[in-house]
Amino acid sequence: MTTRTPPFATAIPTTDEDPFSQEVLADPLPFQHRLREAGEVVLLERYGVFAMGRYETVRAALLDWQGFESSVGVGITDFRSEAPWRPPSLLLEADPPHHDAPRSVLEKILGPRELRELAPRWQADAEGLVDEVLGQGLEFDAVEAFAEAFPLRVFPDAVGIPAEGREHLLPYGDHLFNSFGPENFLVQHGAPHIGEHSAWVNAQCLRDRLSPGGFGSGIWAAADRGDLTAAQAPLVVRSLLSAGVDTTVHAIGAVLHAFATHPEAWAQLRSQPGLARVAFDEAIRLEAPVQTFFRTTTRDIELGGVRIPARSKILMFLGSANSDPRRWTDPERFDLSRDPSGHVGFGMGIHQCVGQHVARLEATSLITALARRVASVQLIGTPERHLNNTLRAWKRMPMRVELA
Repeated sequence: MTTRTPPFATAIPTTDEDPFSQEVLADPLPFQHRLREAGEVVLLERYGVFAMGRYETVRAALLDWQGFESSVGVGITDFRSEAPWRPPSLLLEADPPHHDAPRSVLEKILGPRELRELAPRWQADAEGLVDEVLGQGLEFDAVEAFAEAFPLRVFPDAVGIPAEGREHLLPYGDHLFNSFGPENFLVQHGAPHIGEHSAWVNAQCLRDRLSPGGFGSGIWAAADRGDLTAAQAPLVVRSLLSAGVDTTVHAIGAVLHAFATHPEAWAQLRSQPGLARVAFDEAIRLEAPVQTFFRTTTRDIELGGVRIPARSKILMFLGSANSDPRRWTDPERFDLSRDPSGHVGFGMGIHQCVGQHVARLEATSLITALARRVASVQLIGTPERHLNNTLRAWKRMPMRVELA
């Protein structure tokens, strides 16, 4: 990375590296290290956008929604100059006041009381899945057997959508998160089929497709009360189906990989099951399943001596912030004695993931059930990454376990 003086700044670190290249997406840590060391803000010449990777800088920008807006897109596209491929999210791609009502409705529907009611059912579902998988053998692909199977079993049920067609959820979410980046090979791969996946997802958001008592029917009930409009309700349901599956799948993959590569942590969990929650958040910090999001400056902003003009796209590296040694001691280590609170893996501020407690309940239910039955977990062979412009994920994770 070099330093030069473009017309809009006094001096700014600049790089022609491509964070969306296959090489960087497969292993982002070396690039993120160079990004943090280059400066508080770095110009990505290839795309003409600014980037930030240090923890304090990323966290401050996430908290400052007035200076770094989401409503013109949290991807590389600026909605003021280019139409989005789907109607924008009322949560992720909106700011106050338009963001307030949908957020308030979901916070109530996904609140502590509702999750307490779900917990026994999900714990039983997790124990059933663990028994089912282990009954078929002690070697399996942990991504397929657990990370994908459990969220696809319990979360759509909680939303209230039919069982038929759920195979559309993962490719839909995968393309959505790819679309936040440039139109590269990953976007092109998903584009031919996204119409079919999107049509199915949109159809599940209608009132008559949702079973009573689920998250989805609760959203429509909020519309009946006047808390939302009838036009907003299906888009809020869509937010659950867009961001509530892929991210949890990859989060569970992250925690399973962390345990498989840190056997001492698995022993800790088995002796102290209460560490399941810490383990989940530490895995989110370590792996950062959601690696990046864009914001757009609403005014001229100066960071690290660099003036960023209004209406500039900023690429925030959440994964880099979660690995910043300025904030975290030995950041590449999975450490259950660490307090991982404060990580930005779920964002921060008004756009912090509204469903994070749902994902946490899913993951802790599963790993607690697994820890009861399994004495040790280990990788067999080499896990394979799934590439995505926004997400850090596992495609395959061959694993062997030893029963307790």
